[in-house]
Amino acid sequence: MFGEVYKGRRTLVTGHTGFKGSWLRLWLERLGAEVTGYALVPKTDPNHSDLLALTSPSTIADVRNLDALLAHFATYRPEVVFHLAAQASVLYSYDDPLETFSTNVFGTANLLEACRRTDHVRAVVVVTSDKCYENREWVWGYRENDPLGGHDPYSASKACTEIVSASYGRLLRGRGLVATARGGNVLGGGDWTADRLIPDAMRAVARGEMVRVRNPNSSRPWQHVLDLSAGYLLLGQRLLEGRTEVAEAWNFGPSADANLTVASLIARMQKVWPGLRAEMAPQEGAPHEAGALMVDSTKARRILQWEPVWDIRDTLDRTAAWYRAWFNDGEVLSIRQIDEYTAQAVRQSVVWAR
Repeated sequence: MFGEVYKGRRTLVTGHTGFKGSWLRLWLERLGAEVTGYALVPKTDPNHSDLLALTSPSTIADVRNLDALLAHFATYRPEVVFHLAAQASVLYSYDDPLETFSTNVFGTANLLEACRRTDHVRAVVVVTSDKCYENREWVWGYRENDPLGGHDPYSASKACTEIVSASYGRLLRGRGLVATARGGNVLGGGDWTADRLIPDAMRAVARGEMVRVRNPNSSRPWQHVLDLSAGYLLLGQRLLEGRTEVAEAWNFGPSADANLTVASLIARMQKVWPGLRAEMAPQEGAPHEAGALMVDSTKARRILQWEPVWDIRDTLDRTAAWYRAWFNDGEVLSIRQIDEYTAQAVRQSVVWAR
């Protein structure tokens, strides 16, 4: 997998206690990487990170603390860095825009400054978001050369993160390579983040309640966390191979048929979990959220030869199966699902699994 570049490789995952970070950390460990993590304590109970009970070294600290970052780098000397630590909620960014900007922008600058002050970092993948684009409610996907922007503080902070990363990428050129990854709306087991559709739905099912859907007509590019993680890992592989031409921004989005309205996604989810009941309840006067969003991943498909492995049906089946196993039996299916995912990637002969 991934040319075995991660086997024995000193690898740092920031935000490793979060939803996406914990899945990436688990996969890297199964690839044989020497993983360390740097993040705050998990914000929810339960949370995927604690359920995995991984024992790789972990620093619990804030990315806004440069001294703590420098100490981690001095101790563990990472060769490749996946930066996922962030304030990740659009709605929360309205409540505390300063924390959002300080974490997402200055936290990223601190992380890249720590990379600049070392001589062992060869590759950095900075994870941003599909929301970094100036959203014009287009019906076609945004490409990497479309203008950056952001109506809400979260989206604007991710646009700023892209600019900071590009600047540090030029500073680091010759010693290490920096790229950014922009993904869609991520689904998968183990997410309990507040104000996210599937976690809210799963909590409602567990309580025998109805989930309230605040933006039923909004459309998003839905994808499984492992498809996005595969994009991060493939991008990291190419950077470690010294491919200077890939040290730039990349979209990793699903196929067009996975760009669904919220109402359509709930209807499909109800087919795999009939106990899910939903009330379409648009909120007047609620903070602004984009109505339509889609990214164009043509560049990643053609140049990196990345492609999704699980379609929207697989994504919803696996997501429902994960939560059902946990709610019913306390079983965590994450390792099994990584194995299922990689086995299907081999059958499809995707580039990183050949």
